[in-house]
Amino acid sequence: MATPLDSPISFTNVGKARWWQTGFFASQTGYVLLALLVLFVVMNFASPYFLTEGNIQNVAKNFSFIAIATLGVTFVIITGGIDLSVGSVMCFSAMITSMVMTQISTPGMPGADWFVHLGPDGKTAVANLPGLILLVSILAGLGVALIVGLINGFCIAVLGLSPFVTTLGMLSIVRGLGYVVSNGRGSFPSGPEASYFYTLTSGVVFGMPAPFIYLVVLAVAMAVVLHHTGFGRHVFAIGGNEKAAALTGIPVVRVKIEIYVICALAAGLQGIIICGWLGSAPANMATSYELNVIAAAVIGGANLAGGAGGPLGAIVGCVLLEVIRNGLVLAQVNSYWQQTLVGVIIIAAVLVDRLRSRMA
Repeated sequence: MATPLDSPISFTNVGKARWWQTGFFASQTGYVLLALLVLFVVMNFASPYFLTEGNIQNVAKNFSFIAIATLGVTFVIITGGIDLSVGSVMCFSAMITSMVMTQISTPGMPGADWFVHLGPDGKTAVANLPGLILLVSILAGLGVALIVGLINGFCIAVLGLSPFVTTLGMLSIVRGLGYVVSNGRGSFPSGPEASYFYTLTSGVVFGMPAPFIYLVVLAVAMAVVLHHTGFGRHVFAIGGNEKAAALTGIPVVRVKIEIYVICALAAGLQGIIICGWLGSAPANMATSYELNVIAAAVIGGANLAGGAGGPLGAIVGCVLLEVIRNGLVLAQVNSYWQQTLVGVIIIAAVLVDRLRSRMA
C-alpha cells in the first residue's frame, strides 16, 4: 500500500525558469553575441567587402588594440571598481618602451655600452646580446605600468579612496608625465632590434595578426584564473559583497591591489603593441581610449556594480564596437556617428540586462 512518502511531491508555488533565463540567454553576453551575429549578416548584405579575408583580418587586428586592456578593466569592474587611467598608461608605457630602446641602442649615450657597440664601419650599432635591448625596453614599459597599478591599488584598497576619483587623478598625472618626459614630441622605437619589436607587435603569426594571438592566449588565461583558481573566486566574492568577503577571511586589500596591477599591466602591454603598430609613441596616443575600453567591458556583460564579467564578454564587446566602426567606414557613413552609436549600445545593453533581471 502506497504511503504519502511514496507519492511524488510537487510545489505549486515554485515556478520554472523561462527559456530566456537559462543556457545561452542567461547572461548579457549571450544577447550581445546574438546581436553581433545579426550585425554580421546585415553588414554582409550592406557591403560586399565586409566578409573578405582582408577586412576580417583588419577587424581582428583593430579590435585587438583595445581588447587586451579591456580584459584588465574587466577584472577591476568585477570587483565593483573602475579604472579611468588605462588610456594614459597605454601612452606612457609605449613612450617609455620607445625611449629606452632608443637610449640604450645609441653608442655613447649613458648606459648604452652595456647593450651595444659600434660595428666594423664605426657607425652601425650592434647588440652585445641579441634580444637584450628588446627585453629591457619592454620590461621598462611594463615596469612603469606596474608602478601605476600599485599606486592605484594602494590608494583604493588601503587608503579607502574612491576608485573613480583616484583613477581620474591618475589619468591626468600619467598623461602629464608623458608630456614631461617627451617634451610633448613623442618618440619612435629605433636601434638594432627595432625590427624585432615591430615583428612582435604588428607581425602576422599563422595568418593571423600577432595582437590577436596574444589576445586569445590572455583571454584563455583569464578564464582559467577567474573560474578555476582561488584568486578568481575571491575576485567575484569581493564584487558580490566586499564586507561579506572580508568576514569570510578573503584578503580583500591584497586582492584589490593585485587586480589594479593586472589592469595597469594589461594597459601597458596594449600600449606597447599599439606603439609597434603605429611605429611611434605620440604624446597624445590613446587619448580617451579608457571610454572605449570601459564601454566594451560593460557592453559585454561586466556589471559596474560588481560580481559579473568575463573574458568572452570583454572580447564580444570589443568586436561589436569594431564591427560598427568598420561598417560605418565601408558604408561611407560619417565616422563621427560611431561615438553616438556606442552610447546608444551601452544604454541598450544595460536596459536589456535590467529587463532580464526583472523577469527573473
